Amino acid sequence: MGRLFLLFTVVPLVELYLLIAIGRVLGPVTTIGLVLVTGALGAWFARLEGARVIRRWQEALARQELPKDGVIDGLLIFVGGLMLITPGILTDIAGLSMVMPPTRRVIARFVRAWFERQIAAGRVHVYAPRYASSRSRSGDVIDVEGEVIEVVEVREATDVPPQLEK
Repeated sequence: MGRLFLLFTVVPLVELYLLIAIGRVLGPVTTIGLVLVTGALGAWFARLEGARVIRRWQEALARQELPKDGVIDGLLIFVGGLMLITPGILTDIAGLSMVMPPTRRVIARFVRAWFERQIAAGRVHVYAPRYASSRSRSGDVIDVEGEVIEVVEVREATDVPPQLEK
């Protein structure tokens, strides 16, 4: 409850205070223009980075490799894009830091470490479906679904197929 209160009450109040303070220095029209420009540029940059991450995922999967940019990068770009289209100074700074690759890598390390601590503490549970496993050429384990099909006896070409014998 406390974190939600902070997120939905205190952060917007701080944002409003900062916008009013900047409006006094730059003027209201310039401040509104600044908010619109950062929102538009942020949305464009988030789209660009999101497309780049998806393209890298597709290329890695085409090579039958796991993507180096994990799900956390995609999540950070999505959340950063949402923050960038939200009017405000703090949300713009946070959103840009999640969208730009150098700062996103740093944030991703912290997020990954947090998830690992939560899993180790038993507060987060990870469930995975059971699949049959096989090894790829690189030695990595690849989980696949499959079914056993009937093994047919191999005969010489001159033999009559079993379905036609009678």
